[in-house]
Amino acid sequence: MKHYFNYIQEVVKNHWDAPALSDFEGTISYTYGELTTQVCKLKILFEQLGLENNNKIAICGKNSSNWGISFLSTIAYKAVAVSILPDFTEESIQYLIEHSESKVLFVCPWVLHRIDINKLRHLEAIISIEDLKPIYSKNNIDLSALDAQFNQLYPEGSKSILDNLSSVFPTDNLDELALINYTSGSTGSPKGVMVTHKNLASNVIFGQDNIPNHPGLTLVSMLPLAHMFGMMFEFLYQLAGGTHVYFITKNLTPSILMKAFGAVHPYMILTVPLVVEKIFKKKIFPIINKPLIKMLWYTPGINQLIRRKVYKQLMESFGGKLNFLIIGGAALNEEVERCMKQIHFPYTCGYGMTECAPLLCYAKWNEFEFKSCGRIIDRMEIRVDSNDPTSIPGEIQVRGANVMLGYYKNPEATNNAFTKDGWLRTGDIGVIDQKHNVFLRGRSKNMILGPSGQNIYPEEIEDKLNSLDGILECVVVERKGVLVGLVYPEDLTNREEFAKTTLEKVNKLLPAYARLGSIEIVEQEFEKTPKKSIKRFLYS
Repeated sequence: MKHYFNYIQEVVKNHWDAPALSDFEGTISYTYGELTTQVCKLKILFEQLGLENNNKIAICGKNSSNWGISFLSTIAYKAVAVSILPDFTEESIQYLIEHSESKVLFVCPWVLHRIDINKLRHLEAIISIEDLKPIYSKNNIDLSALDAQFNQLYPEGSKSILDNLSSVFPTDNLDELALINYTSGSTGSPKGVMVTHKNLASNVIFGQDNIPNHPGLTLVSMLPLAHMFGMMFEFLYQLAGGTHVYFITKNLTPSILMKAFGAVHPYMILTVPLVVEKIFKKKIFPIINKPLIKMLWYTPGINQLIRRKVYKQLMESFGGKLNFLIIGGAALNEEVERCMKQIHFPYTCGYGMTECAPLLCYAKWNEFEFKSCGRIIDRMEIRVDSNDPTSIPGEIQVRGANVMLGYYKNPEATNNAFTKDGWLRTGDIGVIDQKHNVFLRGRSKNMILGPSGQNIYPEEIEDKLNSLDGILECVVVERKGVLVGLVYPEDLTNREEFAKTTLEKVNKLLPAYARLGSIEIVEQEFEKTPKKSIKRFLYS
């Protein structure tokens, strides 16, 4: 199997001066040559700190070019990167640094002040993500001569580096541990997923084989780099092709996102349903929900003109040069997806999980089946634990090159994650049609048993709720045998009347066994994971 560093070596060699990483509306930017030079310097620093192969290096901070440099330098040194979401609580961050036995911590100042380094027994050094400079060394190592050591190792500068790219980005460790990625979890506490270089390489190869990229293309990175989807497909896969990646370093808001799309003109956008749905509610639905437009939307001849205008409006919202819109993390609202199908927008919905680094299913937008999440990718196998996988939902199970080693220091969870014959249990429920398209029904942990033994998937009810006017977010839970819809509305006035009419509308769309007993109005957004999935375990 080709190593992902082989791709990066080729890009660096042929496009040394091409732009690689930039902070959007920031001052930090790297060419592929500058990126490689910085990796070399940090590897010297690691050596001075006495780090060995397979030592753990934690990275905790918001998305930035220097986050990317920190990660690349770690895995290029053959150390193990430990990605920690900065949105975790201070107790969680403290625990995960200690649990992973990390010897070095890359961290942003605003995260550092939340940490008591005296309680981190394994930690030997702290490096600021802001400027990649050491700010703490347990043994007070003199690091002032690093530049001199770099010049000694690479006396001819870039030529010396180019002549030694195989040592800068090694490729002889495919089967070794590369990353411990602590899951955000919408159902409980984080677990450390052990990902190998082979897992990473398999995902990069699939991306390059199916959606090859090249220098000159641009991309906006909005997903958390500490989450596998963002790290893999907004960073590592992009570098493997030579893309110029712009990182949004500020708090992600719709206005900042739209501004970035308009300035960067990305060729590809990878996102979660929530972002797309918010754009539709703000930009598209106010147009197509007008009475006259609704009538003309299905009128032959005229409808094509209207749909082209909607297509243009949506394309402009994404920067105007979009070739691929790839959506993952959760099911897309049916009304939104149907509209994109009708206007022939180049979107597709994929399916993956951290334990598969992350990709499982994908289909090109012009082959994508409505409401599916694509087809199983090559190098992977899939089965449904059901007597009739095409019509009776069962747990989706997978095996192949993308599957993790297991959970770090958690053999019990590892054993529970696999079947006796070695298939990974995804915890997701779904079916597969005759053309091998995968359709998800929900999480096995979320499934509710109906009064007559019916399987009720709250995600399907939530999709119906989200299609109604005036609802921003919702969660369906079971309380004392009754299904309850928790709704965060656009307008908090007239709550009782809104709850009553919403209950009537949604129950008309549902089978009798899945109808809601009540609607409860909540006053603020639901707490979410970094991939914008609602932490439903907090509300059950």
